[in-house]
Amino acid sequence: MSINIKNIGETDARGAATFVSSEVFARTFREGMELVEETANYLDGEGRDASKELPRDAALSYAGASMRLTTQLMQIASWLLVLRAVREGEMGVGEAGETKYRLTPSEAASVSFKSDGLPERLITLIDEAHQLYTRISRLDGELFSARQVDEQKNDAAAQQRALFKAFGSRS
Repeated sequence: MSINIKNIGETDARGAATFVSSEVFARTFREGMELVEETANYLDGEGRDASKELPRDAALSYAGASMRLTTQLMQIASWLLVLRAVREGEMGVGEAGETKYRLTPSEAASVSFKSDGLPERLITLIDEAHQLYTRISRLDGELFSARQVDEQKNDAAAQQRALFKAFGSRS
């Protein structure tokens, strides 16, 4: 496996390369993809039928909760697929470390929803997705944190230069 360490620290590259080759990643990948499939099957089958039986307020809560759940699972799946591409040599660690592939703070994880009247299976899937997202978010931070710090410093410096250019230095 060739690893591209351009734009990412050598330690981060080794850590990411080690992780994508690990059993922990393989298990996390399987767990994530199984949860995506299980949720899709539920929402297209049993969940769809259950939502039709709900009172109006609960049906609205169901719609919002299922959209947040789907969004969160798509972020999980995307992250896992990027790291699988690294493992298979289709993408370098440097590219995988780019901001566009990082997990963003999930509103779905922080937004509380009314679970009153929602099917228990949906609530269970939401809880499982939240736990997996939290774990993957922690891994993402550990694997790519040095790069994120560097990018934030560069972004701050670039913003400061733009402000000085726009308003002139008033010292």
